[in-house]
Amino acid sequence: MAPRLFSCFRKHGDRADAGAHESSATADLTAEEMKRGGPVLVELFSSQGCATSPAAELVVSRLGRGDFQLEMPVVVLAFHVDYWDYMGWKDPYGSSQWTVRQKAYVESLGLDTMFTPQVVVQGKAHCVGNDENALVTAITEAPRFPAPSFQVCIASFQRSSPDCLQVSLTGALRMKVDSNGVNVMVALYESGLVNDCERGENRGRVLSNDYVVRKLEKLCNVKDISAKKTVSGTVNFPLWEGFNASKCGVALFVQNNSHQMFGSQSFQLPRDI
Repeated sequence: MAPRLFSCFRKHGDRADAGAHESSATADLTAEEMKRGGPVLVELFSSQGCATSPAAELVVSRLGRGDFQLEMPVVVLAFHVDYWDYMGWKDPYGSSQWTVRQKAYVESLGLDTMFTPQVVVQGKAHCVGNDENALVTAITEAPRFPAPSFQVCIASFQRSSPDCLQVSLTGALRMKVDSNGVNVMVALYESGLVNDCERGENRGRVLSNDYVVRKLEKLCNVKDISAKKTVSGTVNFPLWEGFNASKCGVALFVQNNSHQMFGSQSFQLPRDI
C-alpha cells in the first residue's frame, strides 16, 4: 500500500546539511567492535487516522518481538503524529511534538515531504513503514554504536506523586563527545494498546499499537567528555489516566543536533510502582 503524503511546508529545493556536526560523538573502538555494537534505534511515525499505518504498526510490533530474527538487537519507538486528525478520527496518542520531530528528520534527511507510515533508522536512513524488506535492509546496514551503560535502580523508578513517575539513571555513554555535544533522551512508551476506531479512514477497525511513545524528556546535554565518564540525571514523566506499569517501558538514546543516533538502551518498568 502506498504511504500517505503530507506537505512539510518547506520551500522546494531547500535541503538541510545532513552531514553537519556528525563528529559530535566518536567511539574509541575498532571497526569490528563497532560492528558488534549495541541496539539499532527504529522510529515509526504513524497515525490511527492513516489507512496505511496499521500495517506498519504490525510490522514494528513483530520487529520488537524479535520475529525477524535479526543478528542485531533493536529498540523500537512509535511516534503518533497529529496531522491526519482532520480526516475524522483524532488519534488518542497523536501529538504535535511528534509531528515536529518528524519534520526535523525531513530536514536532516533532505526530503521534500512528510508521510505516514515512515520509519527512521538510527536517524540516518528511512523507508516506508510497511515495507518489511526495506526495513530489514535499513537495520542491517545501519551504523552501530556501543550501548550506553546506564543503570537504573528499582528505587529510582518511583511515583514522586500519584500522577508523576520519576526515573533516575547513572552510567557512561561509552562514546567520546566533543564540543558540539549530544542530548541524552529518555522516552516512556506503552504497548498492548487497543482501540475501536469509530470514524475516519480506519472506521470500524480494531487498531492495535505497541511501543507508543507517551512522553519524551531530555536527561541531559553532554559536551567534551570521555567515553568512560559517568553521567547522571533524573527525568519526571507526567502520567496519563489508566497508566499501567506492566505495559510500559523506558528507552534511552543519545542523539546529536544533526539527529544522528549514537547508542540506545531500553528498560522495563517494575510492575509494582
